[in-house]
Amino acid sequence: KAESQTAGEIVTVLAERSDGYTDVALAWSALLTLLTLALLAIFPECALNMVAQLQGGWVHQWTHREVFSIAAVFATSVFGLSMILQRIPALQFLLIPSPIKAKRVHDRALRAFRVGTEYRTTGHTGVLIYLSMREHRAEVLADSGIASKVDGEVWAEALEAMLVHVRNDDVAAGMCAAVDKVGAVLATHVPRLDVNANELPDRLIEV
Repeated sequence: KAESQTAGEIVTVLAERSDGYTDVALAWSALLTLLTLALLAIFPECALNMVAQLQGGWVHQWTHREVFSIAAVFATSVFGLSMILQRIPALQFLLIPSPIKAKRVHDRALRAFRVGTEYRTTGHTGVLIYLSMREHRAEVLADSGIASKVDGEVWAEALEAMLVHVRNDDVAAGMCAAVDKVGAVLATHVPRLDVNANELPDRLIEV
């Protein structure tokens, strides 16, 4: 329906998440490991006393090998526990800085645009609507034939129309609202031709 009055084409993509963020998890785990080693260096007696209590409370002279072994166990445990905890999606995404999430979503949307939309229509008038659920972010990317005619704020209005519904957990209504907005923009700038081929699929692409 949105494409019925325009020669432009609309592509919709829904992603559960835009990246695995393994590098971010590794960075946090490495940072916590280094912090643990720093604390052991500053307060060695605390760690040694803790280990002594676990061994029955006997105090003895620690050898260099034992001290380094204890430090290695603490560091390895912190690294492993951190990686395990970050497998919990809510915690993982809480620890990902907002600029990184925005950059990864944009990069994934751009890859999808280049594969499925860019230069795929006769007049280069394809528009991609991309929604990434875990990151709570969305993008609208337009091919060169329409991008030069439309101000970026117009696409922001389409995104806001979508996010109003998505915030209420109605993703379908949100995507439909965005499609309607984009369709109206395309109808204004790229009117329907006498022979109007459907060049891109009219379906939701889930990745």
